[in-house]
Amino acid sequence: MGIYLVQHGKNLPKDVDPEKGLSEEGKNEVEYVAAAAKKLDLNIRSIRHSGKKRARETAEIFESALGSRKGVAEMSGLGPTDDVTNLAADLDQHENTMFVGHLPFMEKLVAYLIRGSAEVPVIKFRNGGIVCLDQEAGEWIIQWVIPPLNQ
Repeated sequence: MGIYLVQHGKNLPKDVDPEKGLSEEGKNEVEYVAAAAKKLDLNIRSIRHSGKKRARETAEIFESALGSRKGVAEMSGLGPTDDVTNLAADLDQHENTMFVGHLPFMEKLVAYLIRGSAEVPVIKFRNGGIVCLDQEAGEWIIQWVIPPLNQ
């Protein structure tokens, strides 16, 4: 069972876009990562995002490049300060799901799954990059990472 974790792409400042949608640089970086991921022929069941504009736009770019059986949808529990244990407890029903969210949530989720503590960092996310986690012998491992081109 694999899951794909994505930090949203780089966004516009609040004074330019109050909803902080993706910047052109952010869109380009997400498109680069999505194109690289497409070469892996991933079998994504669904793409879930936090509901914030930048996360939704990032999810839509991945959907356009990769497709998914159940499409893109907003999901609660992916906000920057949400409790990672809630999603972690529910991952069995999210096989091959891509989650698009924010920091520090994404980094804390990986730390919690791998080390059992959300407070001990395991990996540093990059805007628009993907971290693929999988389970081996009941333990979560980082299977692979695709960082954005310019980071």
